[in-house]
Amino acid sequence: MEKRSVAVIPGDGVGPEVVPLALDALRAAADIDGGLSFEFTGFPWSCAYYLEHGVMMPPTGLATLGDFSDIVLGAVGWPSVPDHISLWGLLLPIRRGFQLYANLRPTRILRGAPSPLAGKQPGTVDFMVLRENTEGEYSNIGGRLHHDLPHEVVVQTTIFTRVGTERIVRYGFELAARSRRLLVGATKSNGINYVMPYWDEVFRRIGAEYPLVSATLMHADALAAKLVLEPEAFDVIVASNLLGDLLSEVGAAVQGGIGMAASANLNPDGGVPNMYEPVHGSAPDIAGRGIANPVGQIWSVKLMLDQLGRRELAALLLEAIEDVLSSGTVTPDLGGQATTIAMGDAIVSRFRALSERPTGSALSATSQTRG
Repeated sequence: MEKRSVAVIPGDGVGPEVVPLALDALRAAADIDGGLSFEFTGFPWSCAYYLEHGVMMPPTGLATLGDFSDIVLGAVGWPSVPDHISLWGLLLPIRRGFQLYANLRPTRILRGAPSPLAGKQPGTVDFMVLRENTEGEYSNIGGRLHHDLPHEVVVQTTIFTRVGTERIVRYGFELAARSRRLLVGATKSNGINYVMPYWDEVFRRIGAEYPLVSATLMHADALAAKLVLEPEAFDVIVASNLLGDLLSEVGAAVQGGIGMAASANLNPDGGVPNMYEPVHGSAPDIAGRGIANPVGQIWSVKLMLDQLGRRELAALLLEAIEDVLSSGTVTPDLGGQATTIAMGDAIVSRFRALSERPTGSALSATSQTRG
């Protein structure tokens, strides 16, 4: 029996509404698998915690999380706490403290969730944005001088280290080698004339080690346009912290909405807990209304099952998501009337039902999916 201890941080806004449904999906996965179990421990770290304690999490927070196998995060952020405080007080310290340098963000047009792009059908678009997650444009190097004076100066420095650049680019080649062998490196070396040419140099050098992967560098602005015009052309995209963040949002729009955007924060070297979170944020405009889309959160724990080597089980969960989307039991962001709980419960129920199909093996009829 593989036992996983999972730290659960529901966080802010819609996070506490969607996280329980993802945990229900993991409980169902454990029941279906038979050789897997989860123990969940909740932590109240959030903007509400900050307003009460003056910190987003205790000073011992990372040491506490380090004792767990995995982390499930809901969302971070609330209007009463500036974003640079909430993110730099919780989410980013976790990513950096555990060196979760590989941020996987899948884009896939799902059955039952039509893309806003005309003519793009389920199965035609399936790519992964791999975002560097610990340095780059979000390096927290800089400051302000002559605050509020006419000659005020603000400096923000981008840091690309050899270690950080090589490891994310190499992981991009590894992902592509296990997929359709197509890799695009997002760059902006025509305008950012130090760090981006260095990124390109590393990309080309490491690419020489993977002759079976078709690798191309593409300027990020042209890449963003092509993601809209020809998304089916992409397999794996590797990008710096900022560019990966922006491009993955384009991917979320292509697949039909930010509420379905999932992510995994990974340290491929192991030895620390990986973290799984949706990309949609805390969505304060709909928090408390019970209408948040739970797919992004549930898809994120599907990525956890992939990382645990349960790829067929993970594929079954994604199939359950698609079946429910196709049934019309969807939240208002997708044009339906279902509540968060109703949609999440339907996905978990379908997940269990699919596992009971008379196929000889409960999972044998499922296909393995990367996303």
